[in-house]
Amino acid sequence: MKQIILILLAISSITCFAQVGINTTEPSTTLQVEGNAMTTTTPDGVQPPSITLQQLDAKVAVYNAEQDGAILYVNDVSVASTTSETEDINLIGYYFYNASDDKWIALGNDNSSSSSYSVGDFAHGGVVFWVDETGKHGLVCAKEDQSSGVRWYAGTFGNTQAKGDGPYAGKANTNIIISSQVAIGDDNVTYAARICNELQITEGGKTYGDWYLPSREELNIMYQNKAIIEATSTANSGSNFNSTNYWSSTEPNANSAFRQNLSSGFQTNSLKNNTNGVRAIRAF
Repeated sequence: MKQIILILLAISSITCFAQVGINTTEPSTTLQVEGNAMTTTTPDGVQPPSITLQQLDAKVAVYNAEQDGAILYVNDVSVASTTSETEDINLIGYYFYNASDDKWIALGNDNSSSSSYSVGDFAHGGVVFWVDETGKHGLVCAKEDQSSGVRWYAGTFGNTQAKGDGPYAGKANTNIIISSQVAIGDDNVTYAARICNELQITEGGKTYGDWYLPSREELNIMYQNKAIIEATSTANSGSNFNSTNYWSSTEPNANSAFRQNLSSGFQTNSLKNNTNGVRAIRAF
């Protein structure tokens, strides 16, 4: 009976004041936990749910806006992440769910990535060759060529309007090229943008499938960091650039696309039915 009365009193307190105290009858906030600092035989602390990365991966789909800010302690990362939501979890520790980015982020880190990256790092499925000012986001290229010589078009000349340039522009260009070539004419023989779009690379137990053909500027940044890219690639079972000229996804006119000589750095137009090398990239 005494226990029932105490429970009723606790419920009444919550209902009336919307404040809950543990080890205190006068909570100062919504929830206040009072420790037993003077008692050496009682461990103090608050423990959130503890879970392995593999277990969290299995349930990422149940987290949405209602769970924004939820905190977990990841106690085992021996099995690598297999989802985009947890791809930044690589160390044991506290993480919170950011619903707007649909990402689990290291507690104390307000960016969507828990690590900083530098050019030459092997991460996110390839070799980092450009990072933004935060060091959290950037571009990686595959560790080996996807083709030593393939055409740019799908068998028919025409304007695809893939005019984008600069970092990240190649992704939109690649999508535009593929959709436009279907309308212009596609003979169902593979070509540069399609090779990148269909590429899947597995590194560290995770498969990356969002590769694209670099824009003119993205390709030039790769040229500027060629030696670093090749050193990291070969150190991770990849290879050097095996062709002289490589396609970009940037189109100047109906018949040509930009290519770059990765020996001299010279960029020029090349007829779309010519064959040049392909090295796919992705953003992180």
